[in-house]
Amino acid sequence: MRATYLLPLTLLLTGCFGEEKGETYRFSGETMGTTYNVVAVDVPSEITETQISVAIEEALRMVDGAMSNWNKASEVSTFNALDSTEPFEISAEFAHVMEGANEVHALSKGRFDVTLFPLIELWGFGAKKPGDPIPSDEEIAAALEHVGQADLVKLDGTSLSKLDTAVSVNLSAIAKGYGNDAIAEQLKGFGIENYLVEIGGDLVSAGMNDKGEAWKIGIETPDAGSSAVEMVLPVSNLGMATSGDYRNFFEQDGVRYSHLIDPTTGRPVTHRATSVTVLAENGMMADALATAMMVLGEEEGMAIAQAKDLAVYFISRAEADADQEYVKHASPAFEKLRKAE
Repeated sequence: MRATYLLPLTLLLTGCFGEEKGETYRFSGETMGTTYNVVAVDVPSEITETQISVAIEEALRMVDGAMSNWNKASEVSTFNALDSTEPFEISAEFAHVMEGANEVHALSKGRFDVTLFPLIELWGFGAKKPGDPIPSDEEIAAALEHVGQADLVKLDGTSLSKLDTAVSVNLSAIAKGYGNDAIAEQLKGFGIENYLVEIGGDLVSAGMNDKGEAWKIGIETPDAGSSAVEMVLPVSNLGMATSGDYRNFFEQDGVRYSHLIDPTTGRPVTHRATSVTVLAENGMMADALATAMMVLGEEEGMAIAQAKDLAVYFISRAEADADQEYVKHASPAFEKLRKAE
């Protein structure tokens, strides 16, 4: 549902500097259609590199088995295939992610919605390809009948029910963030207090890097033609995610269509926000809130961020004929974190 644009500079910059109390291990691989990177610092001497590697893979398999829409045997795929409104028993992990999705759905006034898939398909960001005719008002209205997680999906403990048999759940805008948290829990279980976990640009960190400093994370400038860094932030004991509209879009008949779709209108967003970064208490919430804020746009998103004390940083396209290309605004909570550098 969204591309992410965080640059984990620490993976490149920390190296073996300073005195280490324990081993520093680095792990990388592929998962969820993207890549992951894990750095574990000051690992207790009794914990082996193999133990950590196995634990990381176990956490990723759990997330894939519960929440992957590409895995036809996963819990979410099995739920989506049901032609029934009877309760479906799900794992505690799946239920936890759905609880988080419901929280962000409510906070964002419905702009974050895990039942959005019919609209994703309709606009050409799923199996349907860009270049097909732009959806008609009638097609959008028909798709919207099966969108709306507050009204069409019910979570009761670890039971999930459809109130519309045609509804489906897509967790791609929250599962990567949860995957970071799941790996972090494994690391904490080994007594590891200093780590960085990153999946597809979303990340969660704790403690310090192997230089004894806060993890340094770069936010990418919203330019699809470069990988320039907008700013570098110190990030410890937080989840972090960035959502943007400048990589995943299509143009047709001179009109630019973002992959970010507003579930309240059924159409791609048209506001000026092009990138938003969110820091939150965990990776799951940062992941979901970044998508929600991009769909809301700067005006509505910043109002919610200020009311809820969320750390949010917007980069928006300037008005035509403005002196600068972008305008940038940070919430008070984000400014506080930035000044901690």
